[in-house]
Amino acid sequence: MIELKKVTKVYPTLRGVNVVLNEISATFPDRTNVGIMGRNGAGKSTLLRVLAGTEQPDSGHVIRSTRVSWPIGFSGGFSSSLSGKENCRLVARLYGVDVDDVVAFAADFSELGDYFDMPVRTYSSGMKAKLAFGLSMAVDFEVYLVDEVTAVGDSRFQAKARKAFEDRSNRSSVIIVSHHLSTVRTYCKHCAILANGKLQHFDSVDEAAKVYEA
Repeated sequence: MIELKKVTKVYPTLRGVNVVLNEISATFPDRTNVGIMGRNGAGKSTLLRVLAGTEQPDSGHVIRSTRVSWPIGFSGGFSSSLSGKENCRLVARLYGVDVDDVVAFAADFSELGDYFDMPVRTYSSGMKAKLAFGLSMAVDFEVYLVDEVTAVGDSRFQAKARKAFEDRSNRSSVIIVSHHLSTVRTYCKHCAILANGKLQHFDSVDEAAKVYEA
């Protein structure tokens, strides 16, 4: 379970302070797939980073009683001077999982070929996204945090990504942020809308869609 208690996140701008998350309190239960929808700039990716712990709130608390992934689709945590393989080895050690298994899975899943042994700084943004996704799937998490996973790679790779989530659905849950209803419907039964710094929860995607499309 992940619980937010009055979480606030603000960013300074030329026009003043932008309150992206405004005292949000929410609970994300285990084994429950939740889609978080919001317009561009609503703060969806910020919320995902706060849930993961890769970004800290300015106030409030995030309580995690489960093993949570980093935001899939986010490749900013890679060391650019290390190769894809070396980054995978480092992450495997950090999470205390079998290094060889993680490297083998990530190499196969990411389909980077010889680039897997080259520095990440030589990668395109799409290659980094594939490595990040493959590495995320190589480590068993109880909650996967996903930022627009369907945008990763071509249609064939996207189909493989969807299949990977389906295979994990019996033992883990997904929190996915998107501004596409079709993406949320694919993965989730529950939904929330992030707007004006507040998070509104709905029991179904259909209920959320009525409000989102109004």
